[in-house]
Amino acid sequence: MKINEEKKEDIIIASISGEINIDTSPELRKAFDQYTDQGIKKVIIDCQNLAYIDSSGLATLIELLQRLKKENGELKICNLAEKVKSVFEVTKLDKLFDICLNQEQAVERFK
Repeated sequence: MKINEEKKEDIIIASISGEINIDTSPELRKAFDQYTDQGIKKVIIDCQNLAYIDSSGLATLIELLQRLKKENGELKICNLAEKVKSVFEVTKLDKLFDICLNQEQAVERFK
């Protein structure tokens, strides 16, 4: 798993490539800890190059969402591949997360 970070105004865009699984979730959690420690309240997770996510990866995303909400922050997820999107739908997490088609739509939804 690789995380590319980009900042647009007060929004962090984390583009994740590879897989989020039991082995890579701690690395993702560490990156998320940095966001919340820095007081960042708007996070977009771009999943365009995400090939796979397992339950530990989903748990990590839920954890970030809860932490951001506690700080009056928001999390958007965008560019889900069909395979990854189906995991969100089967687990009903598509109802919990704000899932956007692309980065532009995600940025717009913060306004």
